[in-house]
Amino acid sequence: MALPTERPGGTDESDIAAVLRALAFAADRHRDQRRKGAGAPPFINHAIEVAELLARVGGVDDPVTLQAAVLHDTLEDTDTSYDEIAAAFGDEVARTVLEVTDEKGLTRAERKRRQIETAPSLSERARLIRLADKIVNVQSVGRTPPLDWDRSRRRDYLEWTGEVIARCRGCNEAMEILYDAELRAALERVGQSP
Repeated sequence: MALPTERPGGTDESDIAAVLRALAFAADRHRDQRRKGAGAPPFINHAIEVAELLARVGGVDDPVTLQAAVLHDTLEDTDTSYDEIAAAFGDEVARTVLEVTDEKGLTRAERKRRQIETAPSLSERARLIRLADKIVNVQSVGRTPPLDWDRSRRRDYLEWTGEVIARCRGCNEAMEILYDAELRAALERVGQSP
């Protein structure tokens, strides 16, 4: 049984309740967003997949990591502020979300370069989220890529994830093995696609 954690504001809640509260928050913030892939699934599905992968494959049961996982795109892709996350979920969650947030004003190339450079200095929680996020993205690019991404762009993206993950290694062997398998499969699919 999970022990209660203290919520910002002093009330206790179970770890499961804390993660579900973060999920409800993320669902509300991403409510009108869709993924770029075929079928344009709801964006919140991505956040759920990242957290679920951490728990199921990575064996992660730390509520701060799981809350930050479901919130990991809220700063970058919604009008949510750092202070809102800190007030609702605490400083540890907010700091972890900030670590995996790209700066909106930078070019795509600069954001990608910074992810490679900063990967080794991320906290363990942020490295786990980065790894799970890249696994889910590799799966998506391999199976249901954005319709406007040609083979070259898909291959470039997949190879770039390899550079990021190379600098995150050592945080979770099971997820790293899954990443390697998913990357190989996605690169094979890209090589076979028109």
